Amino acid sequence: MRAAQVAGNAEDIRVLRAVTAFECGAIVNPDGLRNQIEGAVVQGLGGALFEAIRFQDGRILNPRFSEYRVPRFGDVPHLETVLLDRKDLPSAGAGEAPIITIAPAIANAVFAATGRRLRSLPLSLNR
Repeated sequence: MRAAQVAGNAEDIRVLRAVTAFECGAIVNPDGLRNQIEGAVVQGLGGALFEAIRFQDGRILNPRFSEYRVPRFGDVPHLETVLLDRKDLPSAGAGEAPIITIAPAIANAVFAATGRRLRSLPLSLNR
């Protein structure tokens, strides 16, 4: 489960806080699991808000990594991670699972604030 708190305007959506509750069976290494989850949130911010190959007249406008926007330290929101330790279940890996819910959480927060449904990535109120 993931929830996000956002702020911003039509040109800039900013995530202030991201809360994640995660269950993957019995937790073997809580610090490692927390790092995996929080790293996935930060990486997911890129796809949700910034990362895009831009085209114009059949040409790529950002062909270099220096021109491709990825999350920076200043983009990282306050992260809250709740680990659900299910000792009654076998341990399963976290893998990339936590990355998939940050974009929908941001889009839902934007909808709650503005009434507009954003359905394409990166999320923008200008489209």
